[in-house]
Amino acid sequence: MATVLFCPVTFNLAEVTRMIEVARALDPRHRAVFMGYEPDFAHLITDAGFDYRAREPAMSAAQREQLMKFDQGKTLRSPLTDDLVSGRVDAERALIRETDAAAVVIGSNVTSMISARAERIPLFYAVPFALTRPQVAQTARLGLVRGSGRVAHVLDRVATSLLRLAYNRLPLAPRAFGRVARANGVAPLKTVVSLLEADHNLLTVMPWELEGYTLPEAYRRVGPIFARIDTPMPPIVAELAARPEPLVYLGLGSSADREMVLAAASGLATLPVNVVAPVRHYLRDDDVLPPNVHATGLLPAHLLGGIVDAAVLHGGQGTVQTACAAGIPFVGMGLQPEQVWNVDQCVRQGNALALSPKQAGTPALAEAVRRLLTDDGMRVAAERVRAAYADEDGAAASARVVEASIA
Repeated sequence: MATVLFCPVTFNLAEVTRMIEVARALDPRHRAVFMGYEPDFAHLITDAGFDYRAREPAMSAAQREQLMKFDQGKTLRSPLTDDLVSGRVDAERALIRETDAAAVVIGSNVTSMISARAERIPLFYAVPFALTRPQVAQTARLGLVRGSGRVAHVLDRVATSLLRLAYNRLPLAPRAFGRVARANGVAPLKTVVSLLEADHNLLTVMPWELEGYTLPEAYRRVGPIFARIDTPMPPIVAELAARPEPLVYLGLGSSADREMVLAAASGLATLPVNVVAPVRHYLRDDDVLPPNVHATGLLPAHLLGGIVDAAVLHGGQGTVQTACAAGIPFVGMGLQPEQVWNVDQCVRQGNALALSPKQAGTPALAEAVRRLLTDDGMRVAAERVRAAYADEDGAAASARVVEASIA
């Protein structure tokens, strides 16, 4: 028996659920232990029956907001200070020794890039392909500048070249990572890509997302991993599905915000549809949604196939893959380059439409949903994608890779 330590960012819903799926797929003779700093979605870990160890230091609400902006490229200021990084590395190294962990599996818990290597155990990163080293290095246009005209294409190539330089060569990683790494006997992390590359990088994507790319030795495709939340379906879903109007799913994950929820709800209010929206965690007590938009807590979205007619999503890989696996055509509004990439891959498959977040509260959203509900070609494409997903099990493939390293 060996212990595998899972370190998701516990205020990121997709990461928490992705790690739970991999832990479930481990051979029962191995022990899965989870750790995290923020409480937001930690209950999903304990609800799934896993050993969860809460650790400090946690980030404040202001620090988390700043980190989200940093991740989305909206600011160069990072909340990852020397005290925060060193405190977390110390906590993680202590837990690795306490549990005698043989491997660490992460979502985007970047301090594990130091702690696992300092403890000399293998580090596994279950990660989308977008914004990885090979994707940035080999993609001519990353979609940083949107548009279909020649000028937009030229500007996008220039922006891509600048991002490639910043990502792979310039010392843009928060300086704390260099200092704390050296203090722990690990090679300094200086570039952005050094914060996003583990010993083993498990790409949670479909085969078509890698067409035309060559993967370095430390990368391999495992396939999609998305949430299968073990919670009852709210009764409102069955009630709405029984009504004659189409049912639309509004899923914005954990990286959107209240303003986007309200904007999308107002856009959907103009349609003769009902909407089920697990967005309650974004709303204030005094927020009033349109009468056809019904807010809920988290629900088992993987069971919505055949119930929901269309979806409106923020573009996070978890929500996108859940819709794909359920055969639901969707509108995606990516909030940052990785999410834009996720949506664009589905646009190419024919089961999705892409909008910008700024279009959430405009007639463009209603028009896109109308097309999802009336275009038979998009429904055919969604069914084709669903059939392809049925042959994939990224969690099991990831578990087998991890187990091979600790056998």
